[in-house]
Amino acid sequence: MLDPKIKVLEAVAHHGTVTAAAAALHYTPSAVSYRLRQLAAELGVELLAPSGRGVQLTTAARTVLRHAGALHAQVERAYAELAAETGEPSGPFTLCGFSTAATHLLPTAAAALRDDYPQIRVRVIEAEPARCFDLLLAGDADLALVISTADTPPTADERFTQQPLLGDPLDLVVPQRHRLTRRRTVTLADAADEPWILGRPGSTYHHLVLSACTAAGFTPNIAHYADEWDTGTALVAHGFGIILVPRLARLHDWPVTRIPLHGEPAPTRRILAATRRGRQGHPVLTTALSTITTTATALLPGAAS
Repeated sequence: MLDPKIKVLEAVAHHGTVTAAAAALHYTPSAVSYRLRQLAAELGVELLAPSGRGVQLTTAARTVLRHAGALHAQVERAYAELAAETGEPSGPFTLCGFSTAATHLLPTAAAALRDDYPQIRVRVIEAEPARCFDLLLAGDADLALVISTADTPPTADERFTQQPLLGDPLDLVVPQRHRLTRRRTVTLADAADEPWILGRPGSTYHHLVLSACTAAGFTPNIAHYADEWDTGTALVAHGFGIILVPRLARLHDWPVTRIPLHGEPAPTRRILAATRRGRQGHPVLTTALSTITTTATALLPGAAS
């Protein structure tokens, strides 16, 4: 096990401030600062330097983090090998994911793990993609189902392994008898002049719809905000606008029409399976991913990567 004070330094590097790192680690800011001072004294180097109202990492801190990343990956590989050798993994195992994945994919995987590995304690956490990466980095989650957004680490980030899992097409949801329901094929650009219902700014759903509309060549006219599919669908049913809904999401029985979109680019959200680098060979992780892929294929034939 690596020095836990290095995890504190990694959290500061990841979040950018001592306060944000403390919140992610469930510490107080003073506790984070104290651990960083301890680590700096043990190493005989300065790790943080003042920068405006905040701090920035020193060259020495970046050197520590570079080596720590390689060591973390090696430790994860060791844990994975040990779990495979014993044949009876034990201890906690946590799955996390955004709302749709947490509803339709993670419960089935958790049930499979509970049945196949009675010695482990399975836990599921619903969280936005950026928070999922925080959980992985803090060691509070083992596998995350995420969507790439502007707030998530790039796939090249060496701290994580991010594996394409499935493509989830986005469908247009409009009121019944809407003009677009009479067309044989509909592209996203055909809805450019409609009033739109999006998630709140900063949410994954908001980013998803804006990105899809931008790729189709227009900026949506945002009329209302709704984070839940049911709320958005209710607004559509009453004629307040239209929404994009992932095909994996299930809608209640409102008087609306769900339209599969055509054309290039046909909007699709890419769901990734993320874990800490080095952990991908863990047998429990392998079982979870296999179950998730099977479930996704049943719900969305042909969607699994």
